[in-house]
Amino acid sequence: MPALTLLTTAALALLLVSAPAQAQYKVVAPDGRVTYTDRPQRIEPGSQVVPVRRDLTAPASGPQLPSELRALAARFPVTLYTSVECQPCEQARRLLQQRGVPYSERTVSSEEDIAALQRLSGARMVPAMTVGSQALRGLQEADWLAMMDLAGYPKESRLPRGWAPASATPLVPRVVEGAPASVRAPEPQPDPVAAPAGSGGIRF
Repeated sequence: MPALTLLTTAALALLLVSAPAQAQYKVVAPDGRVTYTDRPQRIEPGSQVVPVRRDLTAPASGPQLPSELRALAARFPVTLYTSVECQPCEQARRLLQQRGVPYSERTVSSEEDIAALQRLSGARMVPAMTVGSQALRGLQEADWLAMMDLAGYPKESRLPRGWAPASATPLVPRVVEGAPASVRAPEPQPDPVAAPAGSGGIRF
C-alpha cells in the first residue's frame, strides 16, 4: 500500500507539472492571474489570450529543434523587431535564417509598439534584435553575427528541414474594446522616417 501511495503521488505530481505543456492557451486576466486551458471560455473583459507553443522557438505543429539549439534558445532567445515595407528588415530575416538561428518576430507599427521598442532597445529603429538581454539597433551585419557568435549559436544552420519561425505578432497585443481578448485589431501605422545613411534601419 505505501508503494502504491507513492506511485499515485508521483503520477499526480507529473500531471501537475505537465499540465501547462498540454494546454493550448494561456489566459492572462486583468489582475495578472494566469490560467492554462485547452478551451478558453467565459474570458473576462480585458484579458489576453495567448496561444501556447511547446517551446519558445517553433510552432507546436513544426519540427522540434535539436537539443543544442533548444538549450541556446532557452538561455539566449533571439527576437527580431520589424515593420512593414522595410527592406533592411527583410535582410535581417534572411541573415538569421541563413545562420540557422531560431527566432521569434515582433512587428512595430503603432505608437505603443514604438514606445515599447524604445524601452527594449533604447531606440526607435527597426530592424532591431535582442539576444537574451542584449539589444542591437539597425542592421549592421558584422555586429549581429558577432553577437550570435558570443551567444554560441552555430556558424552554419542546424535547423531541421521544414522548421520555420512562428508568424510575426505585434509587439504590443491588439485588443478590440468590448470584443474577446483573442481578437486582435490592426492599428494605424505611423509614417516611418528614414534613418541616417549607414544606420542599416528605419527610425520612427
